[in-house]
Amino acid sequence: MTSSRRASRRAPARASKGAAAAGLDPLVHARLRLGILSALAASPSLTFGELKERLRATDGNLSVHARKLEGAGYLACAKGFDARKPRTTYRLTAAGRKGLSRYLAAMDALLEPARRR
Repeated sequence: MTSSRRASRRAPARASKGAAAAGLDPLVHARLRLGILSALAASPSLTFGELKERLRATDGNLSVHARKLEGAGYLACAKGFDARKPRTTYRLTAAGRKGLSRYLAAMDALLEPARRR
């Protein structure tokens, strides 16, 4: 394996460490997870299909990131059927709303010096 391939594999880990060092929650900092939380903060609930369309995500990517947020207690997931078709609905939990608020406050604190210029 070339060193450039190894470096590209480690890039996300460095990004997460950088986010954590800046006071940003690495769980929320990932682009798709931030999108999921933001979309759900603006709606009482969204289906898998609605999230997929809004975020322009693939099935696999969306399900992996949603599962990670669900495991952290940030999302609640309800599975059921609608006219014999599987239907997965997500909603933001109180912990998810709090985590998103903390993340946005930390991001705001990082951006404040730039706003003053």
